[in-house]
Amino acid sequence: MDVLIENSVLIGKGLSMTLGLAVFTLILSTIVSVILGVLATLPGRALRWIIHGYVEFFRAIPLIVNIFFVYFVLPMFGVDLSPFTAVVTGLTLWGSANGIEIVRGGIEAVPPHQWRSAWALGMRRWEVYLHVVAPQAIRLIVPPFTGLLTLLVQATSLGALVGVTEFLKVGQIIIERGAIMEGVSPAFFIYGFVLVVYFIICSALSWLSRYLERRLNRKPASKQQVLPSGMRESV
Repeated sequence: MDVLIENSVLIGKGLSMTLGLAVFTLILSTIVSVILGVLATLPGRALRWIIHGYVEFFRAIPLIVNIFFVYFVLPMFGVDLSPFTAVVTGLTLWGSANGIEIVRGGIEAVPPHQWRSAWALGMRRWEVYLHVVAPQAIRLIVPPFTGLLTLLVQATSLGALVGVTEFLKVGQIIIERGAIMEGVSPAFFIYGFVLVVYFIICSALSWLSRYLERRLNRKPASKQQVLPSGMRESV
């Protein structure tokens, strides 16, 4: 416990860096996944093939190779990114490629008669997506997408390989410092502490996923849905 107290400032900085990586990655991955996932369900064949190529390319590359490419190779083409930005970019490319498939699958799982009914009511395409498809698809999207976000949080530890002083890297620094200065390695205690912290963060995401899933699947018995045409349909 003393080693944690003595290095509390360093641990705090590492944890804040990890949370920063996680927040930026989760936000960017979600935005890209939703936008491209919706576009992947539109009729344009060329657009669908471009998005499909993006998905297959980045899903086929190991995540660590993706991060190394962004950090070490892009500077050769004049794109010089900081370690933090490089990690966020690499994680976002990989995360959004997987997220696009989750969003696309959720949208396409909506029964065809729902689409036909919406067209029959004269709804525009964006109205169909917003009022008919989204409420149903989100129930299918939330559980697997939260699992993807959990993987991305865990993957922030890869930032240590390109010089980001995140939580795992700080743990390694503390272990090396203790081994050199005191002759005793606190590796077991420090790595155990790192494990517990990651467990708490990822468990919180899993709990949030289950909570949202329960809320989305809860249907009030007396609720009515107002259709754009002025008709009312009991739910």
